[in-house]
Amino acid sequence: MPQLRAALIAAALVVTAATPAHATGGPSITVEQGRTQPVFSYADAVREHVYVESEVDGDADGRRDRIRVDIIRPRESGPGLKVPAIIDESPYYDNSGRGNESERKVYDPAGDLAKFPLFYDNYFVPRGYAVLNVDMAGTTKSGGCPDVGGRGDVLGGKAVIDWLNGRAPGYHADGTPAFADWTTGKAAMIGKSYDGTLANAVAATGVQGLETIVPISAISSWYKYQRSNGVVYNYNYMSYLARVVDTDPAAKCAAVRARLDAEDGDDTGDYNAFWAERDYIAGTLGDASKVRASVFAVHTVNDLNVKPDHFSTWWEALADRNVPRKIWVGQYQHVDPFDFEGRRDLWVDTLHRWFDHWLLGVPNGVMDEPRADVQVGPTSWITQRDWPAPAASTKFLRPAADGSLGLSPAKNGATATFTDIRQSEDAMVADVGTAKPGRVAFTTGELPRDLRMSGTPVVDLRVALDRPTSNLTALLVDFGEDTRIDWRRGQGITTLSEESCHGDSTAADDACYRKVVTNLATRPLEIVARGWIDAQNRDSLSEPSPLTPGTYAQVKWRTLPQDYVFKKGHRLGLVIAGTDSTYSGETATGAQVTVDLHRSRVQIPLVLGIGHSLTDGDIPSDKGSWHGPRQIDLPVPDNRLY
Repeated sequence: MPQLRAALIAAALVVTAATPAHATGGPSITVEQGRTQPVFSYADAVREHVYVESEVDGDADGRRDRIRVDIIRPRESGPGLKVPAIIDESPYYDNSGRGNESERKVYDPAGDLAKFPLFYDNYFVPRGYAVLNVDMAGTTKSGGCPDVGGRGDVLGGKAVIDWLNGRAPGYHADGTPAFADWTTGKAAMIGKSYDGTLANAVAATGVQGLETIVPISAISSWYKYQRSNGVVYNYNYMSYLARVVDTDPAAKCAAVRARLDAEDGDDTGDYNAFWAERDYIAGTLGDASKVRASVFAVHTVNDLNVKPDHFSTWWEALADRNVPRKIWVGQYQHVDPFDFEGRRDLWVDTLHRWFDHWLLGVPNGVMDEPRADVQVGPTSWITQRDWPAPAASTKFLRPAADGSLGLSPAKNGATATFTDIRQSEDAMVADVGTAKPGRVAFTTGELPRDLRMSGTPVVDLRVALDRPTSNLTALLVDFGEDTRIDWRRGQGITTLSEESCHGDSTAADDACYRKVVTNLATRPLEIVARGWIDAQNRDSLSEPSPLTPGTYAQVKWRTLPQDYVFKKGHRLGLVIAGTDSTYSGETATGAQVTVDLHRSRVQIPLVLGIGHSLTDGDIPSDKGSWHGPRQIDLPVPDNRLY
């Protein structure tokens, strides 16, 4: 009885907050057991669209861009029953589609949506929410041009939040003013990849009314998406992506794409004003210090498309500012948590409680739970107080001239030398223990117990070059036969024919989606963490400092973050090489790189357990006597953005 009474009180509080006294008869927002209940008809919901005016004229036609907003909301919503809004803004609604099944928007004869992609509308509208599918500027039915993370993209999304709160004009298709008299003004933004990136970007403007965001596999800095410490991943990518998402005639936005190519600084790889505009952590358009929204982030440590440093650096910035937050960290490639095997129901329920709490004030305890859910194996998840694991501490492993990797520094004067050549990661990690001109490699002995890494390793090398710069790659490798998630194939999942349903359906828009299973592969090694730097960017991303040939300099950089268990009996390896052809479009410099081993090390965040410190017994040395697999075929993952 006390629990029932508490649920009824919570429901009454929510209804009172959301519904003015003059509300008409009919269902009202209802809460039971800390969750809103499906009391509104999905079939009878209002389906409409409006155009919100941005402050940007992206296509230079003399008129501000108008952003298409497709809306579905309970029929009872209006001045008498105001509801919050869940927004998925996307550039993909008429090209790549959304979700694992690539759903596109489908329109009825009146021009309104008959099918809203994904399950958000099916599930949340019956529970008293509006769901808005917003066409990013320059895509689908919105005006303007794609600006690939810049002002046009970001301020178009911000205008929608402003319209919900009466601060920006909106119009019906016939040009008459449109007002959001049905909403509380409280909004959430959610989405995967580019969609989640827009959520990060709009939150970083500090717009009022955006109460929470759920960025999934989302970019936090477009520089990081196309660069790593001066190393260029792809050339002319920003204009390429703008063209991919724009289905209008090519001439319409040709000038914008030309500007993207002119300003992106591909010739240097340096950070400039172009990238500062597209940096949501510490940029010129938005930054983490402005974030008012709570954040529920989801990312995977093996996402080599939107690489995991996007979530780790964003997460650090949010933590520094005490932003309310929650996180799921998976081990797949570029995958939505809806498609984490065995987690779909939990994901939907956790998202439900998150939105109920932040948009309707339901006291359901979602913020009292452990902040982080972390996948530590193909079928293993743990919860912990935060991410990285609070118990992780930095340990230093040092390479030696005999090819070993251990806790003790190499002898003074010990060196290792390689040449910066362009090669794949397969080649870098093959036949470790055999000297090769394009890399140096170091391994521990067999580990006597499991070692879990949680966080971001740091590579710290003292190097001398015979040329002004060199590309450098560092790989942390787990050598040991094991069955792991095969994130390189199919993003790590295989889609089944069987479906599960979450929400209500109509003939035009069902709530059912195909289930998935995790792909597994048994291989003799896994590349756990990787990082790249152009040595002349060692001190600054915007002002390069070429090295004086023959003179040593310290080059220190962070790899991509990871959460991974090195199992007992495996070996931990460090490979240092030049240009990585698997993930970089760079041309090798041909520089000879000499590493001062005595003053070089890698910092690894390890979870050792209470009262345990790392000893030589934990990191045994074979003194270079071990040889790894002579050849390894590691499929290159599909690096699609959507």
